[in-house]
Amino acid sequence: MVAGPNDSASPATQAPAATAREHHVLVTRTARYFTLGPEDDSAREVWFVLHGYGNLAERFLRAFAPLVDGTRLIVAPEALNRFYLTPPSKVPASERTVGASWMTKEDRAHEIEDYVAYLDAVADAVLARVAGEAAERVVVLGFSQATATASRWVASGRIRPRDLILWGGTLPPELELERRDHALRHVSLRFVVGSADEYATPKLVGDQENRLRAAGMPYELDRFEGGHVIEPAALRTVAAKVAAR
Repeated sequence: MVAGPNDSASPATQAPAATAREHHVLVTRTARYFTLGPEDDSAREVWFVLHGYGNLAERFLRAFAPLVDGTRLIVAPEALNRFYLTPPSKVPASERTVGASWMTKEDRAHEIEDYVAYLDAVADAVLARVAGEAAERVVVLGFSQATATASRWVASGRIRPRDLILWGGTLPPELELERRDHALRHVSLRFVVGSADEYATPKLVGDQENRLRAAGMPYELDRFEGGHVIEPAALRTVAAKVAAR
């Protein structure tokens, strides 16, 4: 008897289900970063500023032009994962806007390892070009999605900043803040939040403050009138506080 199209094979004759096996390989790739300000021993502070989701480093760096006074070097690394922000049906590829992302939920642990190593490489290259005071007065600022990126970098990378500024976002949930030897306990931690920020909501900020208090971790919180942006007047105020330390 010949089996028809709707007949089921017996368990003994069923082929085993194919299972994909995951593998990883290390690769070398070219990444880029942009700078504003002096890249020699005339610099007195070095700021590493990490852009948010869907941005690019050069665009993001423009927001920091108010800080360029001949004493600050502003460094904007670009996230490794670029993508088109506009659907292909809307405009041709040559006209589509591009953004970048630090990571997604996919292959999360390796994405984090990769960007921490990448940011360490950027910092090594930059700090080798400045000398003296600037190398000791390092600021890391993360905006939006990059508040988590900046926090993880400081927590597990080689960077040892004096100041960590998290603007329009919070610390990632997996950091064990209660540890007395945690790297974030050795930086001046500052949060900056706009009054109309649709992402860093009052509840999110309140939960973050409760978490920090429970861990006994000191921090500062600056608020400004505005939304989910790097606001120039607020930026100048924060920079003045950093410089006065």
